[in-house]
Amino acid sequence: MFKNRDDIQKYKDKLSSLSFPINVTYRVGRSIFIFMLFGILAACVLGLGVGVGYFSSLVAPLEVPSKSTLEDKIYDIERQSKMNYDDGELISVIKSDLIRTPIDEKEISPLVKKALISTEDEHFYEHNGIVPKAIARATISDVTGLGSGSGGSTITQQLIKQQLLTNETSYSRKASEMLLALRTEKYFSKTEILNAYLNVSPFGRNNKGENIAGIQEAATGIFGLNAKDVNLPQAAFLAGLPQSPIEYSPYNNDGSLKKDSNSGLQRKDNVLFNMYREKQISKKEYDEALKYDLAKDFLKSEKSSSAENSYLYHYIYDEAAKIMMIPLYEADGVTEKQIEESDELSTHYFDLAKRELRQNGYTVDTTINKTIHQAMEESVNQFGYVLNDGRNKLLETGSILMDNRSGKIFGFIGGRDYQQNQNNHAFQTYRSPGSTMKPILAYAPAIDQGLIGSESKLADFPMNYRDGNQPIKNYSDFGSNTFKSVRESLKWSLNIPVVNLYNDLLNTMNPKDYFDKMEIGLKPEEYGFESIALGGTNDGISVYEETAAYATLANKGSYNRGYAISKITDKSGKVVYEHQSKPVQVFKPATASIMNDMMRDVVNSGTGKPARDALSGSTLQQADWVGKTGTSENQKDYWFTASTPAITMSSWIGYDDNTLMYDTWNKQNMVFWAYMTNYVYQRSPEIFGVQEKFNLEPSVKKVKVSEFTGQKEGPVKIENGGTVNLRGTKTITNLYSGDFAKDSTFRFGIGGTDSQYQSVWKNYRPTIAPTKPRTTENNKEKNKPKNSKKEED
Repeated sequence: MFKNRDDIQKYKDKLSSLSFPINVTYRVGRSIFIFMLFGILAACVLGLGVGVGYFSSLVAPLEVPSKSTLEDKIYDIERQSKMNYDDGELISVIKSDLIRTPIDEKEISPLVKKALISTEDEHFYEHNGIVPKAIARATISDVTGLGSGSGGSTITQQLIKQQLLTNETSYSRKASEMLLALRTEKYFSKTEILNAYLNVSPFGRNNKGENIAGIQEAATGIFGLNAKDVNLPQAAFLAGLPQSPIEYSPYNNDGSLKKDSNSGLQRKDNVLFNMYREKQISKKEYDEALKYDLAKDFLKSEKSSSAENSYLYHYIYDEAAKIMMIPLYEADGVTEKQIEESDELSTHYFDLAKRELRQNGYTVDTTINKTIHQAMEESVNQFGYVLNDGRNKLLETGSILMDNRSGKIFGFIGGRDYQQNQNNHAFQTYRSPGSTMKPILAYAPAIDQGLIGSESKLADFPMNYRDGNQPIKNYSDFGSNTFKSVRESLKWSLNIPVVNLYNDLLNTMNPKDYFDKMEIGLKPEEYGFESIALGGTNDGISVYEETAAYATLANKGSYNRGYAISKITDKSGKVVYEHQSKPVQVFKPATASIMNDMMRDVVNSGTGKPARDALSGSTLQQADWVGKTGTSENQKDYWFTASTPAITMSSWIGYDDNTLMYDTWNKQNMVFWAYMTNYVYQRSPEIFGVQEKFNLEPSVKKVKVSEFTGQKEGPVKIENGGTVNLRGTKTITNLYSGDFAKDSTFRFGIGGTDSQYQSVWKNYRPTIAPTKPRTTENNKEKNKPKNSKKEED
């Protein structure tokens, strides 16, 4: 202790000396602290300003959408399009990169919703689109590289990312995502947001190996259930898929089950724990769900629908794309002519149209009758043995059944087996039509132009093509050294007469005009080929083109473009396309009826008789069939196309590599045609018009002519041979499409040289027409029928 006052004073002085530096230190420290505090506050304010400014700069390029725009974007999802038979039954869905079937939120199990929210966004019903602390945690993790890197995205943000933004990893994209999430929460309810997410999110693969999106396709494609019917373990498994859909999917890309599905099953267990943690399920439910053997619920692997691997599917898809590409290129100011002239443009818009169909929920209604089409396809298997030539090669076939009056296509055969050959031989293959070209390019135009009638004469003398190096040959000879009637030449498919006719027709007009009206796409120069009337073209024509041309003759000369698509509607039910018939009068009705009258002879007693004979025992044999056979050079193609007044059925056979066929296969093709046609008739007899008949039009001019010349009776001056009077000789009725009958002349036919005419006139021996017995007053009563009153009736 202190001894005296001095000690006390000394102690005070000592304290006083120490207090000064302490006081100074305190005051300086306090000043520094206050300065630092203000500095920190200033830095925070500045940082906040910078942050706000930076955030503003990140979202500045973003155009903030209106509610309607945002709604369109959020619900802009790929929807499956489908194609239907003529009765509305499904042919197939149009295969998409993603299989998706949107459903209403009431069709989704509450378990799925609870599982998703518990795992992806436990504060879903509390936040307004974003969770700041989660974003801060994710940002720190990104900057430092520490933490899970979970991303901090709410369900709303994930929806925005999928539907409005790219997968780009950047602060700009994240800022835009946050702003749009806030905007979405402002406009839409939680229920709407959750339902949209469950309908748009990818869910991996189904048991066919197809990529799937949306909870409904996930439930049906993995468990075979609707989304509303899944149990707790199934719901947990489905809810866990969107985080890594391919990894967690139980299926490989071919639809087979993965050997190891543990990652998906472990993910399911994590989801179940999250549900338990968030008190969405009880401990008992959690334990039972963990023990549940979910793997047994996975569907077994299946192949994709066979309809997608068929001639029908791809034909309808392509035809629909051709229709849908028109508004697409027109919207870009591209013309039809530009499309026709540019393969690049055509392919571009065709592909765009196919994508449009693939993604946007269209319904394509067709004219294809399921019963008829399947019967035609079945007939290939049923009667394909008729076309088996023992060479161990696939002899191909193509056929179309078309309604004459509308152009409606009921069904077709694209080939023997789509799995082996995807080329559609009904619509995509172009082959020489052989003699089936004769009626549509030579005889019908010549009758229409008044050049010939049914009994007019055509030269059938040996001749060469114009180049003089190759003789023209009929099937069985090089010419009969006579003149044949048009009817007989067509009936027996003679080549020399029709070449003479076509050469003469070219001097009158260009038959191209007729083919253009029927939309048969030969090149202009081909019409100058002397052999074109025999089928001698560069590339040939398709089965479709021929079928439509023969249907034109059967429809009184009126052409209807063949069609298989009747209507296309969009996802809202709006009709975006509907077929409109635009008939084109190609031939006069009189011409068509004369052609049918002559082609009836082809089927009844000419080259087409094997087809009628093969219908023996069938009611179809009673139908009024008219048609024509065709054989290309060196037996590379065989054709038979025939019509009733109601329908036209065609059949082509040949090898894709142009291997030669046996010459007996012309008959085999007709037998196959008959078996196929009767097979269809047994299932759909109503379309064939068996009771209908082809009749001559009232406008047909029936003229009595000399059987020898095919022209009117009368005296004919023969060069260097006097005059021959044809009156009283045998006559025949010649059918003309108008007032085109002429008096008999020395050169009465088409084709032939003067010396050939001189020869036939020289050898002409008139056949006197039989005279009717004269009726006199004395024998009137004798010849009068007993029931005279009935005669008067």
